[in-house]
Amino acid sequence: MSRSDIVDVALVAPRYLAGGGDPAWVTAPLHRSCDWSAQPNPLVPHVVLTSPDRNAVLRLGPDPDGPWWGLQHAPVGEQRAWSASFGARTPVEIIAGFTDALTGPATAQASAPDPYEPLRQAGWLEGRDDEGLTSPDGLAHVEHFTHGTTDCWFAKTAVSEDPEGLIWRAYLSGDTPAHLITGFTRALADQAPLPRDPNPLRVPLNARRQARVTTTQRLATEADFALERRVTDLADRSKQPVPAPMPPRAPQPRRTR
Repeated sequence: MSRSDIVDVALVAPRYLAGGGDPAWVTAPLHRSCDWSAQPNPLVPHVVLTSPDRNAVLRLGPDPDGPWWGLQHAPVGEQRAWSASFGARTPVEIIAGFTDALTGPATAQASAPDPYEPLRQAGWLEGRDDEGLTSPDGLAHVEHFTHGTTDCWFAKTAVSEDPEGLIWRAYLSGDTPAHLITGFTRALADQAPLPRDPNPLRVPLNARRQARVTTTQRLATEADFALERRVTDLADRSKQPVPAPMPPRAPQPRRTR
């Protein structure tokens, strides 16, 4: 085996400090595995993907004044319209937890999981006055905020309270289905490190002191074909037998202020 067969890979933990990563981790499976249609426009640096039923639209584009990722879903039956947005440095693997749940088998969505549960199982801590959950290192926070007519979930990762300390922020409207929010929190709580290109290191500059980075070596084919395996796995998902849905759980009482 020659040196050209080996590549260096940086493994970053905790994963919410890893930086954005390759957007194709989200967009390629939606387009190639789940048949979301793309609107090609070579003159505009934006990606627009629309679900086969035309109910959902994902937009990705550089926006210096707002989130780079935005997903909007139209009302369907009793389900009201909802939306989600993610900052540019939100790791794509965490966004993929949300989009994978969105495109998963419909009958698997019948249960109403508690989005906080994956975080609790990962050791995240409750804040004062039950204000959401915070990661053990205090850098990431998730909260379901309700006050008056406001109802939303938000998550953020920040190394300080100063504006310069913010790494990324995500927003999920209150009508977002619970299993999608749980897909997001499950990916967020996952303690497996995320692979990144070590040269240059793709970790946000203001997070490098807190991040744990280990450089390892992998076969070039393993690194090159990780996305292809993901696309194939999600395409095969629709061919697998769907388990019977779990009985719906009673919704958790919402905190108000």
